[in-house]
Amino acid sequence: MSDERDVDALRTVADYQFGRGAGEALFDGEVEIQRTGSGRPQQVLVDGERVVSYGTDGRVTLSAVGGKRLQTALSPPAYRVIVGDDSEPFVRDEKNVFAKFVREVDPAIRPGDEVLVEHYDGDLLAVGRAELSAAAMADFETGMAVAVRDGNPE
Repeated sequence: MSDERDVDALRTVADYQFGRGAGEALFDGEVEIQRTGSGRPQQVLVDGERVVSYGTDGRVTLSAVGGKRLQTALSPPAYRVIVGDDSEPFVRDEKNVFAKFVREVDPAIRPGDEVLVEHYDGDLLAVGRAELSAAAMADFETGMAVAVRDGNPE
């Protein structure tokens, strides 16, 4: 069980990182915060599933479950990198996304941002960290666009 102040603080971090409504979407349900030995939040579970990890930099990193929750809260194209059929099986299998396979991208994405990798039909394929800016993803024919962390096998 978690202290409500801690959950409110996590919601604030998520709203700051992803936009209004993200915190409520990510942490809606029975929240459990797993802590390090020093008491710092590390893993956050909601209804028994890991939704995010809380980093030492004060930002959250998404799991695929967290990505699904965030996908419902954010209107496209927010924090989305869109790929096609040629990338889908690889990305679901947690392989990285390369720039030449990016079809669309939220123009506000910066290197280091947490992103949702979606198929052009809207299915969430994975979550990860942007390695390039949105402009570079759209322009480059080579290079890693997203370092995929957690694939969505469904």
